[in-house]
Amino acid sequence: MSFELIKKVNDAQKKASVVDARSGDTVRVHQKIKEGAKERIQIFEGVVIRTDRKDSHTSRITVRKIASGVGVEKGFMIHSPLVEKIEIVRRSKVRRNYLSFLRNRSGKSARLTGVNFDREGVNDVRDEAFEAEEARMKEEAKLAAEAKAAEKAAEEADLVAKQAEVEARHAEEA
Repeated sequence: MSFELIKKVNDAQKKASVVDARSGDTVRVHQKIKEGAKERIQIFEGVVIRTDRKDSHTSRITVRKIASGVGVEKGFMIHSPLVEKIEIVRRSKVRRNYLSFLRNRSGKSARLTGVNFDREGVNDVRDEAFEAEEARMKEEAKLAAEAKAAEKAAEEADLVAKQAEVEARHAEEA
């Protein structure tokens, strides 16, 4: 019973659809950064050197890049609300899940052999339920705007009629 409840709560925390990032992929991670009251999106591009717990709500990738000659690694929780999206730029042929050997390499020896893949197909992650809900909300907003415009037009017609009535009274008095 409790295991089922935990699984249900964990599945509720997952994003509906995420990109299948693998070890060896060069990815571009769009992450929300909060600085005081402001919020912005920061992009971190590098090679995925590790993937953990793919099917779990705590699935994580570790991304490594070289910045100013210094290796920088950053871990991202895939289902975190702070991770806006993950975009796969390149896919490489690797034979292991944890590419720790890349830490000791630099220059040409740190390169991975590229593989052809369908970039648009891999990065096209759509949630049909969300898109249907968004379309329904847009339609409702459109109908509400049309109703408001019709109400405003009726008020305008009413004001024009009152103005004509007032002008007719003034013409009779004069």
